[in-house]
Amino acid sequence: MPAALRAVRKGGAVVCAGIHMSDLPSFPYELLWGERSLRSVANLTRRDGEELLALAPVIPIRVEVEIFPLEAAEEALARLRSGGIRGAAVLVV
Repeated sequence: MPAALRAVRKGGAVVCAGIHMSDLPSFPYELLWGERSLRSVANLTRRDGEELLALAPVIPIRVEVEIFPLEAAEEALARLRSGGIRGAAVLVV
C-alpha cells in the first residue's frame, strides 16, 4: 500500500481487492495527504453472487451503465470527475 500511495497523484485512490490480504505496514501520513484515499472492496464467493442474483428481482436492483470505446477514456474520466455519469462507466475495446 505505501508504494501504491507514493505512486498515486494527489486526489487519487488506491483500491485493494483481495480475498485475503496481510496487515498493512505503518506508513507516514504524508502518503495520504493531498486528498489521497485508501479503500478496500469486498469480494464475494460464487454462492454469494448466486444468492444476490436470486434476490435481484425482489429488491429490485437497478443498474445504469454508460459504455465508452477505449479511445474515449479521457472523456469518460472527465465526465466521472465532474459527476456527469450516473451509475458505472465501462470502457470497451
